[in-house]
Amino acid sequence: MKIEEDEVFKGYFKNLSNKERAVFEGGITLGALFHQFVGTPISVKNKETLERAIEDAMKNQPCVEDIHVKIVGNLKEEEYTSLDGNMLDVKLKIKVEDTVAYLRLKYIDELNYPLMYVEKIE
Repeated sequence: MKIEEDEVFKGYFKNLSNKERAVFEGGITLGALFHQFVGTPISVKNKETLERAIEDAMKNQPCVEDIHVKIVGNLKEEEYTSLDGNMLDVKLKIKVEDTVAYLRLKYIDELNYPLMYVEKIE
Protein backbone atom coordinates (compact mmCIF):
# COMPACT_ATOMS: atom_id res chain seq x y z
CA MET A 1 0.00 0.00 0.00
CA LYS A 2 1.31 3.45 -0.86
CA ILE A 3 2.11 5.83 2.01
CA GLU A 4 -0.60 8.33 1.06
CA GLU A 5 -3.19 5.51 0.78
CA ASP A 6 -2.16 4.29 4.23
CA GLU A 7 -2.75 7.77 5.66
CA VAL A 8 -6.20 7.91 4.04
CA PHE A 9 -7.08 4.52 5.54
CA LYS A 10 -5.89 5.65 8.99
CA GLY A 11 -8.21 8.65 8.80
CA TYR A 12 -11.23 6.38 8.49
CA PHE A 13 -10.16 4.17 11.37
CA LYS A 14 -8.86 6.78 13.80
CA ASN A 15 -11.47 5.80 16.40
CA LEU A 16 -10.20 2.19 16.47
CA SER A 17 -7.12 0.71 18.06
CA ASN A 18 -4.78 -1.32 15.83
CA LYS A 19 -6.12 -4.44 17.55
CA GLU A 20 -9.73 -3.53 16.73
CA ARG A 21 -8.85 -2.66 13.15
CA ALA A 22 -6.96 -5.94 12.68
CA VAL A 23 -10.00 -7.91 13.86
CA PHE A 24 -12.28 -5.79 11.65
CA GLU A 25 -10.11 -6.34 8.55
CA GLY A 26 -9.91 -10.07 9.28
CA GLY A 27 -13.67 -10.36 9.67
CA ILE A 28 -14.28 -8.52 6.42
CA THR A 29 -11.79 -10.75 4.60
CA LEU A 30 -13.25 -14.00 5.95
CA GLY A 31 -16.81 -12.85 5.25
CA ALA A 32 -15.91 -11.84 1.70
CA LEU A 33 -14.15 -15.16 1.12
CA PHE A 34 -17.05 -17.19 2.46
CA HIS A 35 -19.78 -15.43 0.52
CA GLN A 36 -17.78 -15.04 -2.67
CA PHE A 37 -16.59 -18.63 -3.08
CA VAL A 38 -19.25 -20.85 -1.50
CA GLY A 39 -21.10 -22.41 -4.42
CA THR A 40 -18.06 -22.51 -6.71
CA PRO A 41 -17.91 -25.71 -8.79
CA ILE A 42 -15.25 -28.04 -7.40
CA SER A 43 -13.79 -31.45 -8.13
CA VAL A 44 -10.64 -33.35 -7.25
CA LYS A 45 -9.08 -31.91 -10.42
CA ASN A 46 -9.49 -28.23 -9.47
CA LYS A 47 -9.34 -28.35 -5.64
CA GLU A 48 -5.75 -27.10 -5.33
CA THR A 49 -6.26 -24.53 -8.09
CA LEU A 50 -9.30 -23.18 -6.26
CA GLU A 51 -7.40 -23.06 -2.95
CA ARG A 52 -4.65 -20.94 -4.57
CA ALA A 53 -7.18 -18.74 -6.39
CA ILE A 54 -8.99 -17.97 -3.13
CA GLU A 55 -5.68 -17.14 -1.44
CA ASP A 56 -4.57 -14.89 -4.30
CA ALA A 57 -7.91 -13.08 -4.38
CA MET A 58 -8.01 -12.44 -0.64
CA LYS A 59 -4.44 -11.12 -0.59
CA ASN A 60 -5.88 -8.04 -2.32
CA GLN A 61 -7.83 -7.14 0.83
CA PRO A 62 -6.24 -4.44 3.03
CA CYS A 63 -3.84 -5.63 5.74
CA VAL A 64 -3.73 -9.29 4.68
CA GLU A 65 -0.23 -10.43 5.55
CA ASP A 66 -0.79 -14.11 4.74
CA ILE A 67 -3.59 -16.59 4.13
CA HIS A 68 -3.75 -20.36 3.81
CA VAL A 69 -6.84 -22.04 2.38
CA LYS A 70 -7.48 -25.76 2.61
CA ILE A 71 -10.56 -27.41 1.15
CA VAL A 72 -11.39 -30.42 3.29
CA GLY A 73 -13.79 -33.27 2.80
CA ASN A 74 -13.99 -36.37 0.71
CA LEU A 75 -14.12 -35.36 -2.91
CA LYS A 76 -14.42 -38.42 -5.09
CA GLU A 77 -12.56 -38.80 -8.38
CA GLU A 78 -14.67 -37.60 -11.32
CA GLU A 79 -17.23 -36.10 -8.92
CA TYR A 80 -18.44 -32.57 -9.43
CA THR A 81 -19.95 -30.70 -6.53
CA SER A 82 -20.20 -27.15 -5.19
CA LEU A 83 -17.92 -25.72 -2.54
CA ASP A 84 -19.72 -25.70 0.80
CA GLY A 85 -18.79 -23.51 3.76
CA ASN A 86 -18.24 -26.66 5.79
CA MET A 87 -15.37 -27.58 3.44
CA LEU A 88 -13.30 -24.45 4.17
CA ASP A 89 -10.38 -24.44 6.59
CA VAL A 90 -8.78 -20.99 6.40
CA LYS A 91 -5.92 -19.49 8.40
CA LEU A 92 -5.60 -15.72 8.01
CA LYS A 93 -2.88 -13.36 9.22
CA ILE A 94 -3.74 -9.65 9.37
CA LYS A 95 -1.17 -6.94 10.12
CA VAL A 96 -1.99 -3.38 11.16
CA GLU A 97 1.20 -1.49 12.00
CA ASP A 98 2.73 -3.43 14.92
CA THR A 99 -0.37 -5.56 15.61
CA VAL A 100 -0.85 -9.00 14.10
CA ALA A 101 -4.16 -10.88 14.33
CA TYR A 102 -4.61 -14.53 13.45
CA LEU A 103 -8.13 -15.45 12.41
CA ARG A 104 -9.65 -18.74 11.38
CA LEU A 105 -12.60 -20.08 9.43
CA LYS A 106 -13.22 -23.72 10.25
CA TYR A 107 -16.15 -26.10 10.53
CA ILE A 108 -16.79 -26.95 14.19
CA ASP A 109 -18.50 -30.32 14.67
CA GLU A 110 -19.96 -29.47 18.10
CA LEU A 111 -21.64 -26.37 16.64
CA ASN A 112 -22.52 -27.93 13.27
CA TYR A 113 -21.34 -24.62 11.83
CA PRO A 114 -18.43 -23.09 9.88
CA LEU A 115 -17.14 -20.65 12.52
CA MET A 116 -15.08 -17.51 11.91
CA TYR A 117 -13.04 -16.59 15.00
CA VAL A 118 -9.91 -14.89 16.32
CA GLU A 119 -7.20 -17.37 17.35
CA LYS A 120 -4.79 -14.82 18.83
CA ILE A 121 -3.55 -11.26 18.63
CA GLU A 122 0.08 -10.21 19.06
